[in-house]
Amino acid sequence: METSGLFRWGKVFAAGGSIILTGVLLFKYTTPTDEQLIQALSPELRLQYERERNLRQAEQQELMKMVQETMKSNDPIWRTGSVDSPWERNGPQTTKDQFQRLKADQVQKEELDRIRQELDKIRGESLTKTNEVVSKKSWWSLW
Repeated sequence: METSGLFRWGKVFAAGGSIILTGVLLFKYTTPTDEQLIQALSPELRLQYERERNLRQAEQQELMKMVQETMKSNDPIWRTGSVDSPWERNGPQTTKDQFQRLKADQVQKEELDRIRQELDKIRGESLTKTNEVVSKKSWWSLW
């Protein structure tokens, strides 16, 4: 006996719907939230995430400015805004390069500050040791 086409299509839609519903439920209940991901990071990565938060926020603000400029214009989207086409290398540097330079400068400043602190500590220790050596009376200083 042949089943009707309507019954077959009903089984197809029921099977497809159950597959999609299972996928949606698995995604909803197995995907961690942003807070859970941050808490799962190692302390070094969490510290780096916190340091780069300001950079990401600045990047988002720049993106919103570009979107607002594009929205105000009547030109097509590929002609407005300050982001150049990736295939056209003739224009000025992209904002991504600027943000990478800003990030590199920030990392370099932090490294320089750390090195300065270490040097100040070493200078202090050296000065105290020098003062100790100079203040000691030795046999040749008696003459």
